[in-house]
Amino acid sequence: MFNKILVALNNNDMGRQVFDNALYLATANNAELLLLHVISAFDDNYLNASAMDTQTHYGTSQTHGVEYYVGQWENLKQEGIEFLTLLNNQAIAKNITADFTQELGEPSRIICDISRSWNADLIVLGRRGLSGLSEFFLGSVSNYVLHHAPCSVLTVQGLTSVTPDNFVATSAM
Repeated sequence: MFNKILVALNNNDMGRQVFDNALYLATANNAELLLLHVISAFDDNYLNASAMDTQTHYGTSQTHGVEYYVGQWENLKQEGIEFLTLLNNQAIAKNITADFTQELGEPSRIICDISRSWNADLIVLGRRGLSGLSEFFLGSVSNYVLHHAPCSVLTVQGLTSVTPDNFVATSAM
């Protein structure tokens, strides 16, 4: 049924849950996996330029701040590659054909673009469980992918916690 499964991952517990679901499907369908990690400057887990220390003394160079910032991005990229390599090796150990890629940019568009160019039959990705204003302002990768993907999409629901934003909706059910 599914021959090529694109797995969109983050380096966190949810990403691990997404991978486990995709690995199960790949095993059941003898499918090929492509693991994808997208580094986005707009994700809460990553650095942003506004966090860089711009408070310097008059006349001093900001070179150290920029070098530090670029170094942190390089660390994030390396952590992503290590995470993908670990998962890729786990898939190969289960006799699943697997490969991985890491991209920089806007996750929802990159996921759809890669699924299109790789001819994926299925995209597996996580869902943070955002709703209301949080989803409106932060955007929803899973929502975008559901509406723009060229193939089937499986969203793995993350654990949601009760916050003031979703308490009314949760308690009303």
